[in-house]
Amino acid sequence: MTEDEIYRTSTQYRLWSFTPETLASLRTTTNTVAADGVRNAYRSLNVGGSSENVAGERDGEAEGYVDCLTVEEEQKIISFYCRRTLEFVDFCEYPTNVKATAVQYLKRFYLTNSPMTYHPKEIMPTAVYLAMKSEDNFHYVKSFAEKLPNITTEDILAPEFLLTQGLRFTFDVRHPFHGLEGGFMELLAFTNGKGQCGPQVDKSSKEVRDDMMDIGPPPGASARATNVKELVARIQKAHGKAKEILKTSALLTDAYFLYTPSQIWLSTLLLADEPLARFYIDTKLPVISEMKAKLHTVLRNCAEILRLSPTAQPDKEEKKELKRIDKKLAQCRNPQKMDLVGIHKAQKRDPDQNGGNGLDENIAKKRKLERETSMKESESLFGPALPDKAS
Repeated sequence: MTEDEIYRTSTQYRLWSFTPETLASLRTTTNTVAADGVRNAYRSLNVGGSSENVAGERDGEAEGYVDCLTVEEEQKIISFYCRRTLEFVDFCEYPTNVKATAVQYLKRFYLTNSPMTYHPKEIMPTAVYLAMKSEDNFHYVKSFAEKLPNITTEDILAPEFLLTQGLRFTFDVRHPFHGLEGGFMELLAFTNGKGQCGPQVDKSSKEVRDDMMDIGPPPGASARATNVKELVARIQKAHGKAKEILKTSALLTDAYFLYTPSQIWLSTLLLADEPLARFYIDTKLPVISEMKAKLHTVLRNCAEILRLSPTAQPDKEEKKELKRIDKKLAQCRNPQKMDLVGIHKAQKRDPDQNGGNGLDENIAKKRKLERETSMKESESLFGPALPDKAS
């Protein structure tokens, strides 16, 4: 199997890859369902007035009964907590893969859940804790909770199963970091005359090394490298810039939903040093190639998304906007979903309620269907389970 075929079997490709239109539609649907849930919850709890008056209002007035977040406002508040996740993981000095996975867990969860239903402030610590376990960087929950002010172990554990549901029980995240490191090593090998071109490119290692000396100057430089030492320094500098983009912009945008890991890291190299990125692609694809033209278009689109990424720290205007949204969110949260710890305790205290596990019957059926579907998918990939050995 080729690398592309292997990637297409992954859950990231099958469940978490979208077109821009599909992604926008999914977020709109999530927002609509959540807003309806908030308004219905307020009606059922008779919050803010009598239920008779609410039911008797016209449609336009009923919508105004609870001023819910828009899709754009939801994305702004989610983006803010993704940045907070980066800050927290850096403060704890956890590895980059934990940071990247935690942010993706948060973004994946909020594709089908709204901040109006579950506040990102409550989900964020659980996302980091789950990412630590997924990335083999386990810490005891008590020691982890001690790093967060005013957070208990129950606050972290209560939303854990909810988060895994939102992730559709898929914890694997394919990051572009390994691809960047592989490309970096290939470029260094070319400088030593030991690199290997793609099967469709008929060039020797020496010819490729000579071609490297003719690469145009990088952005901000007026002259090209004149010797191998300068060329190596240029590659190292481009690698550092690309890696920094992967650790920030790639995580804070929709790049993971829209592009493959290899497309993302090549786009970061394009932003860091376009002539070098073009040279690398030329070593893999022939000069005249329809595939190369398509690839350049895809990489430029991805690079543009990365270039427009929000900064790690919001500016003054953005802070003002975030305060407004947070204040609005406080008034439109679903009152039935606010106490996650209390809900978690109630489910453990009364497991026989609602179908034997404290869950709504429809949710229980949905989980059973997801498990059966997952088992069928695993059998199609690895084959059916082996029969028991006859005694």
